[in-house]
Amino acid sequence: MTFADPIALGRSGLQVGRLGLASSYGAPAAAFEEAFERGCNYFVWGSFIRGRRPAMRDAVQAIVRRGQRERMVLAMHSYWHSALLMPGSVQRALKALHTDHLDVLILGYYPRRPSRAVLQAALKLRQAGLIRCIGLSGHNRGLFPELASETNSPIDVFHVRYNAAHRGAEQEIVAPLQGLESRPGFVAFTATRWGRLLDPGRMPPGESAPSAVDCYRFVLSRPGVDVCLTGPRSLEQMRQNLRLLDQGPMDEAELARMRRIGDHVYGRKGAE
Repeated sequence: MTFADPIALGRSGLQVGRLGLASSYGAPAAAFEEAFERGCNYFVWGSFIRGRRPAMRDAVQAIVRRGQRERMVLAMHSYWHSALLMPGSVQRALKALHTDHLDVLILGYYPRRPSRAVLQAALKLRQAGLIRCIGLSGHNRGLFPELASETNSPIDVFHVRYNAAHRGAEQEIVAPLQGLESRPGFVAFTATRWGRLLDPGRMPPGESAPSAVDCYRFVLSRPGVDVCLTGPRSLEQMRQNLRLLDQGPMDEAELARMRRIGDHVYGRKGAE
């Protein structure tokens, strides 16, 4: 088993590659297109200027022109905590990306339950066929299992911080979701802890720094994690990260090493 195999994104009905692509870090369009050809089809576009870098837009447009839109799972972060502003941001994204729908509208970042008005606005977009699924992003780990356990919850995809230094999601989110008959999809972000897990100067004594691929493998080795996002800054970084697809889950010795590094980088005996 390798991470080249696609997976169901929870109950969303979407099939996704295990390595997802974030738009905000500077990689060129060629990097996103190359990753797409390797099966990385989960694209995350941002609603703010920094998240709308033209490279991902150009790559998505090219994929759409080639008639491959249905192979792509296109997600967008909406940071507008306003039922009035959200529809306009979705319409602008659809126009920019040359598509008629988003596969996932991610409501982010929410420290508490989105307001009834925001959820109703998202549901109206779904009913109109402009989005297929509703997602949620945030750092309040207790909120996710609460929403997941609700009958007829509209949230089908969770975006959650999870890495070797921040492991609280393992017991607070991933484990409770695994017990559900129909669970939301789980997408992990900040796998490298903003690059700190890659910094040789932050390692425990005598320990070499892991690679970005090591960080992604750690995240995806956790059962219940569907997608791990990557944010490369160049074509070369994308190619290095795509090596993940030729590998599989870590063994226990590799996982233990990553936990030791994560604890040291976090700066305490038990990482959160």
